[in-house]
Amino acid sequence: MMLMPPFTLHHPTSVDAACELAAQLMGAGEAFDWVAGGTDLLPNYKWHINPKPHVISLAKIGGTSTISGSEMGCMVRLADITEENGAHPVVVQAASKVASSLVRTNATLGGNLCLDTRCFWYNQGEDWRRSIDWCHKADCGTGADCRVIPNQNTLCVATYQGDIAPTLMVLGASVHLIGPNGARTLPIESFYQLDGMKKNVLEEGEFLLKVTLPEDAATRTGSYQKLRVRDSWDFPEAGVAASWVAGDPSSLRIATTALESIPRTHPEQVEEVLKPGWEGVDSVKALSTAVQKSVKPVNNTALPPRYRRSMVRVLTKRAVQGLLE
Repeated sequence: MMLMPPFTLHHPTSVDAACELAAQLMGAGEAFDWVAGGTDLLPNYKWHINPKPHVISLAKIGGTSTISGSEMGCMVRLADITEENGAHPVVVQAASKVASSLVRTNATLGGNLCLDTRCFWYNQGEDWRRSIDWCHKADCGTGADCRVIPNQNTLCVATYQGDIAPTLMVLGASVHLIGPNGARTLPIESFYQLDGMKKNVLEEGEFLLKVTLPEDAATRTGSYQKLRVRDSWDFPEAGVAASWVAGDPSSLRIATTALESIPRTHPEQVEEVLKPGWEGVDSVKALSTAVQKSVKPVNNTALPPRYRRSMVRVLTKRAVQGLLE
């Protein structure tokens, strides 16, 4: 069923107006979603995947399209994340690999970072999901078990498949959240929550306003490597980002995406491998193996988990070697 369900679309023109509107809807017991570019949310609505009666657009809020080497607003279009506009090269690399050029002209930074998790059993039409019984993420009040890991309904393992988050993680970025209860800032690696239903730490009524980078981000070089079925379109089946201050192995950071319910960094693996010191090619191989062993993909995306996990070693090796070039 591809008919869009009815909803009321709101267009606040300031952050304060958006927060006030969110508070009003919450007070009235009305559910709502935030929408930026809509390239993920609106297709889900057409599939009747968790639609809400109200949608609040961020498109007309001033200042949300700011882009520079130190700050990017939630409404920055992925097509505008370029080095000419001041964006960090590794973020540019990841943004250029998202979907197709047509999608990138509409998709936004905030939407990509807040991307809903995906799963075979969830990202289907309502009639299909009803015909095979519900899953834990969309149980429709039935208390259905997870279809990926049977006989449990305590944790959703739907996979996060965004490209840009791991690159911001290896640059040490922070996210700025705002809602009716005020503003708060936290490191981006603390933004995600290991649950395919909750996804992140956004509280009711909050939205992601902008991302900022520390001063030392400009001194870092980075690389992002992506595995997908079709180079011109698909979500990542695995992704690895790496960055360092050139010539300083102790500054190395590695992050992965599309392998679990959250993107995440791998400081323990980096620290363990580099404890004896940097050993060039041998360190690259050891890092690749260590990161591969630390991820646990499940069978809910296009490619089988065993293959995706094996490719993590290859992608990590390419990403780290990319720093040496």
